[in-house]
Amino acid sequence: MPDRLKDKVALVTGAGSIGPGWGNGKATAVLFAREGARVFAADINPKAAEETCAIVAKEGGTAAAHTADVSKSDQVRAMVEACLKRFGRIDVLHNNVGIVRIGGPVEQSEEDWDRVMAVNLKSVFLTCKHVLPVMEKQGGGAIVNISSIASIRWLGVPYISYHASKAAINQFTAATAIEYAKKGIRCNAVLPGLMNTPMVHAALPGYYSGGDVEKMIAMRDAQCPTGKMGDAWDIAYASLYLASDEAKYVTGQCLVVDGGITLKTS
Repeated sequence: MPDRLKDKVALVTGAGSIGPGWGNGKATAVLFAREGARVFAADINPKAAEETCAIVAKEGGTAAAHTADVSKSDQVRAMVEACLKRFGRIDVLHNNVGIVRIGGPVEQSEEDWDRVMAVNLKSVFLTCKHVLPVMEKQGGGAIVNISSIASIRWLGVPYISYHASKAAINQFTAATAIEYAKKGIRCNAVLPGLMNTPMVHAALPGYYSGGDVEKMIAMRDAQCPTGKMGDAWDIAYASLYLASDEAKYVTGQCLVVDGGITLKTS
């Protein structure tokens, strides 16, 4: 089914990648463009956003890069205005920004807690705050928030702010879905399991394996029922479904994409 997002405009936050390879936002932005969307690719790192847009352009798609810290209200407002100026509408909002700080309730610093909450959770509030009125005026739209199975399960890593912020995204998604259902706006979340992405490579090797990335990958692969972690494209395709009209009767859902790991983790 080609052109699943034909004639739609998708605003993707975290559309770059923190390192080499494919992060969730980068893969989603490229896939959305492949499926016919015009993509407004926002990232705090301008070079990362431009790299994503260059891939889209090389494949014959349409994308525009934008630099923004989506934990800042003025920058989110400017981002939405820039998207409207460039493409005239916003049909899909894909919230993909997220960071991790290791530490439990005692070990984690207040500064790290506040930063994770601002980036992971406040960003979703701010983007929805500024995009929902646009979608309401248009008569509809789809929001896809990236959460995590860490919102519903303990996975062996003490990152209390990550757990809490992602759990809050789930309820934010559900409450927004109910409030805006009659206005033609759907809001869903994707809950990735253990993923092999640049963010994981950057954030977790020190905890898992003393900095040895390959050892960390092997350890995380072994945790998965499939014997292997998922990748960014697994999240991109789940997001594509929820963003598309195929999911026109799906709202307020938390779609788990985890290779079955939550089936064996209490």
